[in-house]
Amino acid sequence: MKTCRTDTAMPRVGPNFMISGGAEGAFTACPRRPRIALYSHDTMGMGHLRRNLLIAGSVAGQPLNAETLIVSGACEASYFSEKAGLDCVTLPSLHKNLCGQYTARNFDWSLERILFFRSRIISAALDCFQPDVLIVDKVPRGIGNELEMVLKHLRRRGRTRCILGLRDVLDEPHVVRKEWNAAACDDAVERYYDEVWIYGDSVVYDSVAEYGFSKTVADRARFTGFLDQAARLNGRLNQPPEPVDEPGHPLALCVVGGGQDGFDLAAAFIRDGIPFGWTGVVITGPCMPPADRFRLKHLAADQPEIEVIDRLVETDDWMRRATRVVAMGGYNTVTSILSFGKPALIVPRIKPRREQWIRAERLQELGWTSVLSPEHLVSGAIRGWLETETVAVPDKCSINLNGLQNISRQLLSVFPEITACPV
Repeated sequence: MKTCRTDTAMPRVGPNFMISGGAEGAFTACPRRPRIALYSHDTMGMGHLRRNLLIAGSVAGQPLNAETLIVSGACEASYFSEKAGLDCVTLPSLHKNLCGQYTARNFDWSLERILFFRSRIISAALDCFQPDVLIVDKVPRGIGNELEMVLKHLRRRGRTRCILGLRDVLDEPHVVRKEWNAAACDDAVERYYDEVWIYGDSVVYDSVAEYGFSKTVADRARFTGFLDQAARLNGRLNQPPEPVDEPGHPLALCVVGGGQDGFDLAAAFIRDGIPFGWTGVVITGPCMPPADRFRLKHLAADQPEIEVIDRLVETDDWMRRATRVVAMGGYNTVTSILSFGKPALIVPRIKPRREQWIRAERLQELGWTSVLSPEHLVSGAIRGWLETETVAVPDKCSINLNGLQNISRQLLSVFPEITACPV
């Protein structure tokens, strides 16, 4: 009988890292609940926000019962936060184009002006919330250094444990090293952060080794394991669940993440059609341009077996029911595929970053998914995969999906009194 992985510790690259000077005695548990703030800049897609929402919903439940505050640049943050029973502060939006350039999404403002505006909002929010823990997603100083002054203040105050959270794959190693050095990220980690959490499994991708992180970063790094996306459908993380009808036929699901660059994949899925007797669902994502959504609806108009969903929905409600999945290769989408053990054809984004391609290629090497380059997305490719009798399936017993549990355990070590507190 195969034994599934039950990794319950967050493996470290270096020695244990203790709470920094000035923080001792700063944390109280009873009667006050611990306060945890989570920041994400959210300039392209919703991956950062959804990752933070999942963590926030988890730590808001037992055993931590934390008060959580999401600080996000995605306008959809309010919708998803409300569904998860969480509070959020939504920042004026930024947009990253396919060339990797940042601009104000809705205001006719310079980048410098909107970053200053966002920084003031973040500072005011955290000054009032006074978090015991701040978890920053991906960018150590925030986008455009908008967190710099906030982090300096929190460090001087000495009451907030700061954690940098990184997804499993950032980009190609030479690109990461160049950007990391240009932004002086090693210096930021040394100055401001107590720990670096990597939301992945070093067996799948060892980002510490691949990116050649400095000793400072490596010593503070922990691989949490992947974040089990099925938790979104459990308890307070999704109240109530989406009313999804159980399909009477095999269900082919097409998921394009936030959707801003997902039209080509969704259109290819519709044009190819699905095998006889199947049901098809395309979820456009909230960031797909309205004109592209209209075109997809038009493409599917004469195929009643395929439904195009262009409203905000919980994708994992559909993922749970899917027979096979055709998807882009973002962290949350792929981790959902792994969490639910679904056969999947991943057609990853390859620009402006190759993160999705690296992730998809590695999972294919492990025999857990099928991969198709978007450059080879020709007519019939998706239909051919759907009709293939035997395809790769994730081996859930070999994947460390214990990230949420490990994060809770790690935070309990910061708040050791919590286990004795009434709820």
